[in-house]
Amino acid sequence: MDTKRMLVEVEAEIAKLQRVADALRGPESKRSNRGRGRGMSAAARTTNPKRTISAASRRKMAAAQKARWAKVKAQQKKAA
Repeated sequence: MDTKRMLVEVEAEIAKLQRVADALRGPESKRSNRGRGRGMSAAARTTNPKRTISAASRRKMAAAQKARWAKVKAQQKKAA
C-alpha cells in the first residue's frame, strides 16, 4: 500500500472519529472551533466569588474524616 493511499485512509478515519466525538459532546459542540484553541467556555468565564471555609469547619471536616477512616480500619481489623 503506498503512502498516499495510507494518508487518505488515515485522514478519513480521523474525520470519522471527529464526527463521533462531536456527536458524543452533544449540541454544545461547535465545529467552527475545530483546529483552534477552544478558549474558556461560557461557564468558565462567569466569575463567582471563591468560597472559603472557616478554620472551625475545616476542623469539623477533618474530625469527621478521621472518624470515617477509624471505622473502616476497625472493620478491616475485625475481618482479619
